[in-house]
Amino acid sequence: MWNPAFPAGFSVFNMDNLSSYIDHTLLSATASETDIRKICEEAWIHQFKAVCVAPVYVPYVMEMLEFCPIKIETATVIGFPMGYSTTATKLFEAREALQNGATELDVVMNLSQFKSMAYLSVREELIQLADLAHEQNALLKVIIETAYLDSFDLYTACEICAEAKVDFVKTSTGFGPGGADAETVRKMRSILPAEVKIKASGGIKTYEQAIAMIEAGAERIGTSSGVAIVTRA
Repeated sequence: MWNPAFPAGFSVFNMDNLSSYIDHTLLSATASETDIRKICEEAWIHQFKAVCVAPVYVPYVMEMLEFCPIKIETATVIGFPMGYSTTATKLFEAREALQNGATELDVVMNLSQFKSMAYLSVREELIQLADLAHEQNALLKVIIETAYLDSFDLYTACEICAEAKVDFVKTSTGFGPGGADAETVRKMRSILPAEVKIKASGGIKTYEQAIAMIEAGAERIGTSSGVAIVTRA
């Protein structure tokens, strides 16, 4: 049944599909190949939506998940975690990731340019990245690092992302001064058009936190605690 609290096209959550919201993530600077193998195994067992790793591990994840009976997306990060790489650098990273098999790209918006009010430059970069991803039938998620944004900034960043036709707007890298919170997700959902989804990420470690984000409007949860969340450990 349609719930007017959610935008048109939003799938109302039930506990049976919680795993399908989770991007099982490992972006630690010291993550080893053994660690990556472990999160791939966990994603397989719990049927998570995606595995999100550093670009260097994309081919390895593709190998690990090659014979998985369900579709698990391979996500990676671009311009991570600061976002102030040049557009050419981000495009090169994105192109290589796609060639290596990535199906979802989580790119950090250029916050330095954004705070300089170079909004047209920020939008143009995101348009180019979105076009590149969509040409390869991949998704583009844009990390706006909400902890650095006031209410006007949040509105403006969401508007820019919508104009660039990105697929998701993501709250945080997990490396900034704060992570996701339900009230910010709720504000983002009120700003963004229905076709642009929200990924809540940063500090989400418990079942209760994940549910709060989903109820606020998130359609993906980026977390390194996916197993603990779905098993309520």
